[in-house]
Amino acid sequence: MKNSTVNLTVPAQPEYLDVIRLTLYGLASKAGFSFEEIEDMKVAVAEACNNAILHAYKGRAPGNVQLRFKLGEQEITIHVKDEGNSFNYEHVAHRAVSLHDQSLNEARIGGLGIFMMQALMDHVQVHTDGGTEVILTKRLSRKEEMA
Repeated sequence: MKNSTVNLTVPAQPEYLDVIRLTLYGLASKAGFSFEEIEDMKVAVAEACNNAILHAYKGRAPGNVQLRFKLGEQEITIHVKDEGNSFNYEHVAHRAVSLHDQSLNEARIGGLGIFMMQALMDHVQVHTDGGTEVILTKRLSRKEEMA
């Protein structure tokens, strides 16, 4: 399974999140990720997909969410892409960084998705040209690090 890619395209509708989670679970477990790592990835990927479902096609015809799962030697990279409306990533990323200095009571509802993805994944990239693409990477933990 190492060094392989799996592509999945689903309608940008909430009822397809289970299909995405199941696909991620199957691939990540075969790649050797722990249950806890897979749960973290499922939350981060669901957040990226929810953003596409809720915001990308607002005021437009319904579209799709395209996912690409790339399994490397020591990591998995998940691309979540839509062709819908984009957003000002720099502004949202700045807000996510500033959350590190706030108490939970000071944080506003909404806009926590980027912060959460950054906390759960090893690397997060966002491209906002022609829709939005979120690229999430999780490195495989070594078993001796867990001891």
